[in-house]
Amino acid sequence: MPDFDKIDSAILDELQRDGRLSNVELADLISLSESACLRRVKNLESRGIITHYAAHLDEQAVGLPGTVFVRVSLTSQREEQLLHFEEAVRHVPEVMECYLMSGDVDYIVRVVVRDAPDYERVHHTLTNLPGVDRVHSSFALRTILRRSRLPLPSTVQGR
Repeated sequence: MPDFDKIDSAILDELQRDGRLSNVELADLISLSESACLRRVKNLESRGIITHYAAHLDEQAVGLPGTVFVRVSLTSQREEQLLHFEEAVRHVPEVMECYLMSGDVDYIVRVVVRDAPDYERVHHTLTNLPGVDRVHSSFALRTILRRSRLPLPSTVQGR
Protein backbone atom coordinates (compact mmCIF):
# COMPACT_ATOMS: atom_id res chain seq x y z
CA MET A 1 0.00 0.00 0.00
CA PRO A 2 1.53 3.35 -0.99
CA ASP A 3 2.26 5.77 1.80
CA PHE A 4 0.76 8.91 0.27
CA ASP A 5 -2.67 10.50 0.06
CA LYS A 6 -4.89 11.78 -2.75
CA ILE A 7 -3.12 15.17 -2.90
CA ASP A 8 0.33 13.53 -3.02
CA SER A 9 -0.96 11.25 -5.76
CA ALA A 10 -2.12 14.28 -7.77
CA ILE A 11 1.29 15.95 -7.30
CA LEU A 12 3.10 12.81 -8.42
CA ASP A 13 0.85 12.37 -11.43
CA GLU A 14 1.37 15.96 -12.60
CA LEU A 15 5.14 15.81 -12.09
CA GLN A 16 5.33 12.55 -14.05
CA ARG A 17 3.44 14.25 -16.85
CA ASP A 18 5.71 17.32 -16.79
CA GLY A 19 8.69 17.42 -14.44
CA ARG A 20 9.45 21.01 -15.48
CA LEU A 21 6.35 22.44 -13.84
CA SER A 22 7.12 25.33 -11.54
CA ASN A 23 5.80 25.12 -8.00
CA VAL A 24 3.32 27.90 -8.87
CA GLU A 25 2.00 25.94 -11.87
CA LEU A 26 1.85 22.69 -9.91
CA ALA A 27 0.02 24.29 -6.97
CA ASP A 28 -2.51 25.79 -9.38
CA LEU A 29 -3.09 22.45 -11.15
CA ILE A 30 -3.87 20.61 -7.92
CA SER A 31 -5.65 23.51 -6.21
CA LEU A 32 -3.24 23.84 -3.32
CA SER A 33 -1.40 26.84 -1.89
CA GLU A 34 2.14 27.30 -3.17
CA SER A 35 3.71 26.81 0.27
CA ALA A 36 1.70 23.64 0.99
CA CYS A 37 2.54 22.29 -2.46
CA LEU A 38 6.27 22.95 -2.00
CA ARG A 39 6.21 21.31 1.45
CA ARG A 40 4.55 18.20 0.01
CA VAL A 41 6.99 17.96 -2.92
CA LYS A 42 9.98 18.31 -0.57
CA ASN A 43 8.46 15.63 1.67
CA LEU A 44 7.97 13.27 -1.30
CA GLU A 45 11.60 13.87 -2.29
CA SER A 46 12.98 13.32 1.22
CA ARG A 47 11.00 10.06 1.56
CA GLY A 48 12.50 8.79 -1.71
CA ILE A 49 9.17 8.62 -3.54
CA ILE A 50 10.44 11.23 -6.02
CA THR A 51 13.91 9.96 -6.81
CA HIS A 52 15.06 12.43 -9.49
CA TYR A 53 14.01 14.65 -12.37
CA ALA A 54 15.13 13.95 -15.92
CA ALA A 55 14.60 14.81 -19.56
CA HIS A 56 13.46 11.92 -21.76
CA LEU A 57 15.45 11.81 -24.99
CA ASP A 58 14.47 10.35 -28.34
CA GLU A 59 16.94 7.49 -28.80
CA GLN A 60 16.80 7.68 -32.60
CA ALA A 61 17.35 11.46 -32.60
CA VAL A 62 20.57 11.05 -30.57
CA GLY A 63 21.89 8.28 -32.82
CA LEU A 64 20.93 5.21 -30.77
CA PRO A 65 17.97 3.73 -32.67
CA GLY A 66 18.74 0.10 -31.84
CA THR A 67 17.33 -1.63 -28.78
CA VAL A 68 18.66 -5.05 -27.85
CA PHE A 69 17.33 -7.26 -25.08
CA VAL A 70 20.07 -9.48 -23.72
CA ARG A 71 19.44 -12.55 -21.58
CA VAL A 72 22.49 -13.20 -19.43
CA SER A 73 23.34 -16.47 -17.67
CA LEU A 74 26.13 -16.57 -15.11
CA THR A 75 28.42 -19.48 -14.28
CA SER A 76 27.06 -19.48 -10.72
CA GLN A 77 24.17 -17.93 -8.82
CA ARG A 78 26.19 -17.45 -5.63
CA GLU A 79 25.50 -14.05 -4.10
CA GLU A 80 29.11 -12.95 -4.50
CA GLN A 81 28.98 -13.77 -8.24
CA LEU A 82 25.69 -11.87 -8.66
CA LEU A 83 27.08 -8.81 -6.85
CA HIS A 84 30.25 -8.75 -8.99
CA PHE A 85 28.19 -8.89 -12.19
CA GLU A 86 25.75 -6.23 -10.96
CA GLU A 87 28.54 -3.84 -10.04
CA ALA A 88 30.28 -4.32 -13.39
CA VAL A 89 27.15 -3.96 -15.54
CA ARG A 90 26.48 -0.54 -13.96
CA HIS A 91 29.60 0.73 -15.74
CA VAL A 92 28.46 -0.18 -19.27
CA PRO A 93 26.94 3.07 -20.58
CA GLU A 94 24.83 1.37 -23.27
CA VAL A 95 23.01 -0.67 -20.62
CA MET A 96 19.79 1.21 -19.87
CA GLU A 97 18.10 -1.37 -17.62
CA CYS A 98 19.13 -4.59 -15.91
CA TYR A 99 16.83 -6.98 -14.04
CA LEU A 100 17.64 -10.02 -11.90
CA MET A 101 15.24 -12.69 -13.12
CA SER A 102 13.65 -15.91 -12.01
CA GLY A 103 13.50 -18.69 -14.57
CA ASP A 104 16.00 -19.92 -17.13
CA VAL A 105 18.28 -16.84 -17.26
CA ASP A 106 19.82 -14.79 -14.49
CA TYR A 107 19.43 -11.27 -15.92
CA ILE A 108 17.66 -9.41 -18.67
CA VAL A 109 19.47 -6.32 -19.86
CA ARG A 110 18.18 -3.59 -22.20
CA VAL A 111 20.92 -2.07 -24.33
CA VAL A 112 20.82 0.84 -26.79
CA VAL A 113 23.11 0.85 -29.83
CA ARG A 114 23.66 2.59 -33.17
CA ASP A 115 23.46 -0.60 -35.24
CA ALA A 116 24.49 -4.27 -35.40
CA PRO A 117 28.26 -3.57 -35.60
CA ASP A 118 27.94 -1.28 -32.57
CA TYR A 119 26.15 -4.08 -30.72
CA GLU A 120 29.02 -6.44 -31.56
CA ARG A 121 31.28 -4.12 -29.55
CA VAL A 122 28.80 -4.02 -26.64
CA HIS A 123 28.34 -7.79 -26.86
CA HIS A 124 32.08 -8.24 -26.38
CA THR A 125 31.92 -6.00 -23.30
CA LEU A 126 28.97 -7.92 -21.84
CA THR A 127 30.51 -11.35 -22.40
CA ASN A 128 33.62 -10.22 -20.53
CA LEU A 129 31.75 -9.07 -17.41
CA PRO A 130 32.48 -11.11 -14.26
CA GLY A 131 30.82 -14.52 -14.17
CA VAL A 132 29.09 -14.36 -17.56
CA ASP A 133 28.60 -17.83 -19.04
CA ARG A 134 26.18 -17.12 -21.93
CA VAL A 135 24.33 -14.24 -23.51
CA HIS A 136 21.37 -14.46 -25.86
CA SER A 137 20.49 -11.29 -27.73
CA SER A 138 17.26 -10.20 -29.40
CA PHE A 139 17.00 -7.01 -31.45
CA ALA A 140 13.75 -5.10 -31.04
CA LEU A 141 12.24 -4.46 -34.45
CA ARG A 142 9.90 -1.68 -33.34
CA THR A 143 8.81 -0.08 -30.08
CA ILE A 144 5.08 -0.50 -29.61
CA LEU A 145 4.69 1.01 -26.16
CA ARG A 146 7.07 2.62 -23.72
CA ARG A 147 5.91 4.34 -20.59
CA SER A 148 7.77 6.34 -18.01
CA ARG A 149 4.67 7.36 -16.08
CA LEU A 150 3.58 5.00 -13.29
CA PRO A 151 -0.15 4.44 -12.79
CA LEU A 152 -1.03 5.92 -9.41
CA PRO A 153 -4.11 5.25 -7.32
CA SER A 154 -6.51 8.20 -7.38
CA THR A 155 -7.27 7.52 -3.73
CA VAL A 156 -5.44 5.53 -1.12
CA GLN A 157 -7.42 2.53 0.15
CA GLY A 158 -8.32 2.55 3.80
CA ARG A 159 -7.78 6.28 4.49
